[in-house]
Amino acid sequence: MLGCEGGAGLRRWLTLVTGLLECLCFAGVVFGWASLVFVLKTEGYFSYLCVNIPGVNGMQSLDCSGQDEQFSLIFTISSFMTNFLLLPNGFLFDRFALSSLLFPALSFIAVGGILFLVTNTQIGNLFGSTRSTVITLYNGAFDSSSALFLIIKLLFEVGISLRASFLFLAACGVIHLVRTFLLLPRTHIPYPLPEGYTYGPEQAAANGNMQRDIVTEEMPFNKETAEKVATFWECFLSKFFIWHLVWLSVMQLRHYLFIGTLNPMLQRLTQGETSLVSTYTNAFAVTQLCGVLCAPWNGLIMDRHKGKPRTPGVSEKEADLRASVLSLTLTALQCVLFSICASTPFLPLQYLTFILQVLNRSFLYGGHAAFISIAFPPCHFGKLYGMAMALSSVVSLLQYPCFILVKGVMGGDPLYVSGATVVRMTRYTTFTIGSVGEATLTIWFNKKEIPSVEE
Repeated sequence: MLGCEGGAGLRRWLTLVTGLLECLCFAGVVFGWASLVFVLKTEGYFSYLCVNIPGVNGMQSLDCSGQDEQFSLIFTISSFMTNFLLLPNGFLFDRFALSSLLFPALSFIAVGGILFLVTNTQIGNLFGSTRSTVITLYNGAFDSSSALFLIIKLLFEVGISLRASFLFLAACGVIHLVRTFLLLPRTHIPYPLPEGYTYGPEQAAANGNMQRDIVTEEMPFNKETAEKVATFWECFLSKFFIWHLVWLSVMQLRHYLFIGTLNPMLQRLTQGETSLVSTYTNAFAVTQLCGVLCAPWNGLIMDRHKGKPRTPGVSEKEADLRASVLSLTLTALQCVLFSICASTPFLPLQYLTFILQVLNRSFLYGGHAAFISIAFPPCHFGKLYGMAMALSSVVSLLQYPCFILVKGVMGGDPLYVSGATVVRMTRYTTFTIGSVGEATLTIWFNKKEIPSVEE
């Protein structure tokens, strides 16, 4: 690795580890919603929407479907805002780089969580041969951060109030400021890294001079290369991006629907037994911690060709694209298995559902970020990543109508909705893998260039 001797190498590893902790503790906490819902129900939020209805043998039973609808709507809106606001944030990231974005991230922690992930993703550029592995590792940390609400739930059960927990979480924001000024560059981290690249407060001026020298010496080459870089709109309208967007949207909808309806589903399968609901909610939250362990597997799959001799005439980017086909296929297969288990009304099977869910979610988001970084020019990463997440979040708004459909027409049984999702997911995944597979075969036989992967 370039420039990894001595202090520079230590700085890179500190940057990697602290970024991992940042994503693990702050970035994706909203997806631990199931644990927070349990606490909010205990506290009596929206309990006025629960009504008594006639039951069997003249007994009264409590119907809290109205309360569940409100909680589902809250999660639908928050998950939508998290991803949709990534679109303008992606443009800001490409324009102003990392340091400028961490200030609004501190003020808007709900939306800022995804900013932590985006800005830390570029740290993978420091670790060339394991770049995809580092990117997926950060996405795994983002997934695992949802377990933070489990900690808040457990603290609540021993007497720590919600207010105290959230005040402490807000106070931890100072950590991000310290890390920003001491361990991160003021601008983007280039890829591939220039020879002798360093960063940090004392290196800012030196890097600026080095970059000016590089531009002066290599202007003819860079000017010629710049003409070959696909524009943002060419990338956005390419079949690579469109089918990848559809692939991401359908699977993300499936995951959001599962997380948003987990508490009502457990209430139904346990027949309202609070202790069992708490046990399964804790089990789900604990499995989320494994996201940081599962995600790098996908990165290793995408990096498996690194360090091996490439086929003559095939660039590194083209080899990366070829390696991504297996990742896309495995991710789709995992999601199908997860959906089948989630649709089966057998309570003990939900332990397997939780495992498949965290495995697939780690592969989905880690693979998404890695694929965008592979298939398109680095100068458009923030915009394309933000655009994909923003547009997929619009599709995720369907989770609320799906919830109403399941609770109303289907009497709480998600079988048909889950089945329809599996069919759509299989169909769109086939198109996505076919699109990437076509490009892979084209690269293999060297018939023509793929504009969307040019740099």
